[in-house]
Amino acid sequence: MTSTIHALPTEVVYLITAGEVIDSLAAVVRELVENSLDAGATRIVVSLWPQQWRITVADNGCGMNLEDLEKAATTHSTSKIYSSADLWKISSLGFRGEALHSLTNLASLEILSRPANENFGWRVTYSEAGKAERVEIAAIAPGTVVTVSNLFANCPARRQGLPALAQQMKAVQATIQQIALCHPHVNWQIRQNDREWFAIYPATSLKQLLPQFIPQVKAADLQEVKLAIPQPENSELLLVVGLPDRCHRHRPDWVRVAFNGRMVKSPELEQTILTAFHRTLPRDRYPVCLLHLLIAPDQINWNRNPAKTEIYLNEVTYWQEQVNQAIEQALRLSSANIKESVHISRVSKLLKAAEAKGGYNFHPKNPGEGDNNQNAEISNPYSLKAVAQVSNTYIVVEHPQGLWLVEQHIAHERVLYEQLCDDWQLIPVEPAIILYQLSPKQVAQLQRINLDIEPFGEQLWAVRNIPAMLQHREDCADAILELSLGGDLQTAQVAVACRSAIRNGTPMSLPEMQTLLDQWQRTRNPRTCPHGRPIYLSLEESALARFFRRNWVIGKSHGI
Repeated sequence: MTSTIHALPTEVVYLITAGEVIDSLAAVVRELVENSLDAGATRIVVSLWPQQWRITVADNGCGMNLEDLEKAATTHSTSKIYSSADLWKISSLGFRGEALHSLTNLASLEILSRPANENFGWRVTYSEAGKAERVEIAAIAPGTVVTVSNLFANCPARRQGLPALAQQMKAVQATIQQIALCHPHVNWQIRQNDREWFAIYPATSLKQLLPQFIPQVKAADLQEVKLAIPQPENSELLLVVGLPDRCHRHRPDWVRVAFNGRMVKSPELEQTILTAFHRTLPRDRYPVCLLHLLIAPDQINWNRNPAKTEIYLNEVTYWQEQVNQAIEQALRLSSANIKESVHISRVSKLLKAAEAKGGYNFHPKNPGEGDNNQNAEISNPYSLKAVAQVSNTYIVVEHPQGLWLVEQHIAHERVLYEQLCDDWQLIPVEPAIILYQLSPKQVAQLQRINLDIEPFGEQLWAVRNIPAMLQHREDCADAILELSLGGDLQTAQVAVACRSAIRNGTPMSLPEMQTLLDQWQRTRNPRTCPHGRPIYLSLEESALARFFRRNWVIGKSHGI
């Protein structure tokens, strides 16, 4: 019997390998753009002609000389690693040397490039094997222009198996945005069919860049934290979060994680982020959170899939702890992060409503102009001063840059909830609390949150321990019934905190208000209550100054 196993022809091997690396228009853009970033580009122009299956990526990177150009598309050729040991300390976006060679097997490839120290560049066209087929001098600015034409022309089945071109272009846009978020200093111009499609302008930070992607989110709605991580050495954590009282999403589509310049799928860290925001957002809402970790290359193994969108990360638990601490720091009220925007939407609406009842209309010529102190910081973390109580519901709070209105019930609810999370105490109660006609499901629920409950007669149940916060409440039995209606321990803690918090309509003395403010400021998540409602409204002094037109010249205001 003759053998049926044989070695595949070289050209078939190359096609199979190419198909793993280049599987769509978006994959071509990803690979070429990553090469541009590795070359130090600060301006990248991507041009697409989807009907012709043609892509051009031009950059102002370091460029390549002729010798490098001639070897650039040969199989597994790269300037980024030299030995097997380098695979465990990857510091560039590209490193496998597969992309350009794969493109020569799936399309026509042409590269123009010129290093900054040379007076002219070179144009090289490559054959299917990745060899330089045609070489000529070209006039080009320093940098590189790569053109891929007739993608998948030799694999018509691949084209037919791809989604519609409109969907592919959405994937291209998403790919570019993902990369741009990791490199905010880069200027991007994207063209489709010789027309500008979209642009991404460089920003000094991720916080300033993000509003270009989510127009309804303003930089003032975001908090940015940058932390040096002690171990491993020279590690850094960059975090941008949407403040939970200002912005959140219907889907977890803006929970993103990046490592060393590339966005990746990291289920463990994504879940850590979602958990950290639990009980700070309304039900079925998700945070805006971008996490970028810059860590030692030997902590990451990129060899998980060809697209490099998944990684193996060392010491996942350690990094989860670092992320939790960073989010906690971002959400606290402190002199380091309590910068308020004058024209946040809630303040604008409040002032607009006030203007309608005033004797004049306030229409500033340029809302962006004004007080240089609009982002001034509170002098210290605990400088809030209780001034008065409005409608026995709102505490008027003074701080160095203006006024806050704090809703007393939900501020106290946040305080009590975090106390319960830190110390859930059940204390014995005598006599026992007697409940009538509980269903088996309600009994099981009370047992689930560790309450001691037992039959006390026909349709009667005795509860012999209760949460410590409820011990002096006259409505303790009603509270226990509420706890029996479902939910986990955390849900029970929210219910107890809500029932135990100071009710709206309750008069408070100034010392009582001040005590509450001091406790509230020290909570981990002081911006929203456990149900996700905002706790305070900020009226900055600069906004009040503009509203009352204190910037008028006195003589002119009197008609002189």
